[in-house]
Amino acid sequence: MSISNSGFDPLRIKELKDELGKLKKTFKILPEEENSDEFVNFYFIGMHQGKEVIYDAALYTLRLHHSSEVYELAEHKAAQKFPNFKSISYEEDENGNLKALTSEEEEIGWFITEIIMEIEEEESVKVQEFIDVDTHHDFGIGVDAGLNVDLIDEAVISKFVKEFNDDTLVLDDTMYAFQSEEEDFED
Repeated sequence: MSISNSGFDPLRIKELKDELGKLKKTFKILPEEENSDEFVNFYFIGMHQGKEVIYDAALYTLRLHHSSEVYELAEHKAAQKFPNFKSISYEEDENGNLKALTSEEEEIGWFITEIIMEIEEEESVKVQEFIDVDTHHDFGIGVDAGLNVDLIDEAVISKFVKEFNDDTLVLDDTMYAFQSEEEDFED
């Protein structure tokens, strides 16, 4: 019998269990370029409808989630103002240096920056802790979660997996807004 979603396959689950046993962990961080202090993609094993399954989780800070929401809104406003708008993509020349933006791209970039600053100042975008579970995920069950923590480290992931599997995870329903962190430049 072929299982269409291999995250439900008992053989794949056993392989991950064995790997986690050797690592002495309840999760396996996936080696992704996007992983950072504020975002981590990982697998863990849990129960779904009485059966074990692999969860494919993306855990991120509320600050990162807020930044994404603010940027998306700013891009939407840019698309309304600039009829030729398409996401600004930075390209490198043959020496690995960034190519100059066109004057329109620069204008759009400044517009987006101003909108972001306005949104943050007015705190018009607010976010709260959340978990989205996707039972139609291509591998196992997908979980997206945003937590109000400063960074996503192994302790945060372990706590999340334990509380998720024990069904004791309590989300903070407070609405939060964040400000971009200004870089300090030294002369």
